[in-house]
Amino acid sequence: MTRIAWLALVGLVGFSTALAGTYLGQHMFVSDRPKETELHALLHGKLDLDASQTAKIEAIEARFSQRRKALEREMLAANVHLAQAMQAEHGYGPEVSAAVDHTHHIMGEMQKETLEHLFEMRSVLRVDQAETFDRAVTKALAPDPK
Repeated sequence: MTRIAWLALVGLVGFSTALAGTYLGQHMFVSDRPKETELHALLHGKLDLDASQTAKIEAIEARFSQRRKALEREMLAANVHLAQAMQAEHGYGPEVSAAVDHTHHIMGEMQKETLEHLFEMRSVLRVDQAETFDRAVTKALAPDPK
């Protein structure tokens, strides 16, 4: 195999790995969004929030939106690092392992901060609203198998 063919193959493998890492990272977060959207639709459409509750929840959502975007950027950067490590090691070596651990750490932070966000919104609700909200959260996290 000529040097140019070898470099082209290495470049193609690296590009494919980076593309796969980005695809997987984006789909990990996208799958969570419809459930969150359902919860937000519940909050804004079915819980009959008063003006004070609406204002508080909108402020909570705005803060979380900024934080979520920052974590999503971190996740994309972690995926690039993972792709680079995979390209460099061509196996499950120490750099790939560290990159995977970093990716898992960011995913864990996203989950923790999402839960804190949910509990912060819940704290604004009346008891009857919170019960409805809790049922929706439970359904989103553990849907009834059919």
